[in-house]
Amino acid sequence: MAARNGAEEAVETATALGYEQARDELIEVVRRLEAGGTTLEESLALWERGEELAKVCRHWLEGARARLDASLAAERAEEQGEAAGGAGPDEG
Repeated sequence: MAARNGAEEAVETATALGYEQARDELIEVVRRLEAGGTTLEESLALWERGEELAKVCRHWLEGARARLDASLAAERAEEQGEAAGGAGPDEG
């Protein structure tokens, strides 16, 4: 079986977790780490989970940014087309 990289695992996890769910779990992980009182092994496991959750959040945010950018670009192209073309199909 081929090894997967962190980005592939984050994408797979992102499909299972929504942004808000991952963010809330990440907040809880950070809270537990900051509170202390865990063993080294538990702290390392929490840290690793936090890194995974951060990647999931980043994946969702990058996807949202790409969708916004695409929408804004389409809107700009439409505005430029209207300005350059003059009359639309209903005018003329």
